[in-house]
Amino acid sequence: MRTVRADEYAEFAAARAGHLYRSACLLTAGDTHLAEDLVQETLGRVYVRWGRVSRADNPAAYAQTVLTRTFLAHQRRRSSRERVVEAFPDVPDGGGTDTPLRLTLLQALGRLPAKDRAVVVLRYWEDRSVEETAGAMNASSAAVRTRCTRALGRLRELLGEDIGEYARP
Repeated sequence: MRTVRADEYAEFAAARAGHLYRSACLLTAGDTHLAEDLVQETLGRVYVRWGRVSRADNPAAYAQTVLTRTFLAHQRRRSSRERVVEAFPDVPDGGGTDTPLRLTLLQALGRLPAKDRAVVVLRYWEDRSVEETAGAMNASSAAVRTRCTRALGRLRELLGEDIGEYARP
């Protein structure tokens, strides 16, 4: 019986790890090391409760909620945070044409407060509803709508009108 559950969990973790990692990278504004730590902690927490989680309607949504809450808890622990630098270190170009756009968006996301960043990622990257986002963040729907409006306004301020130049081919 335990072997079957362990196999089910291993299959779930292998299928969801990439998606969780991409979401964690957005939540951390490109900090890949912290993103890996968050995913590892998320998968560990899901494993502990796998017996109950596997019977849930949507284990993937549960894992995403755990990731979001783990990220927010990490942000509250100020002593564990590294200092944010003004510019990204030099990174090799992966050959993608959207590198300037991606870096600009990650810098703008990095300037948002943690909860605002979480709302933007959940609503627009994960394509969740207001109610689902509220559930993941332990907040009311009204708080999510307000945060979303303010976060998008702040992103518009940070990105300005020249963001379109990065999206052109």
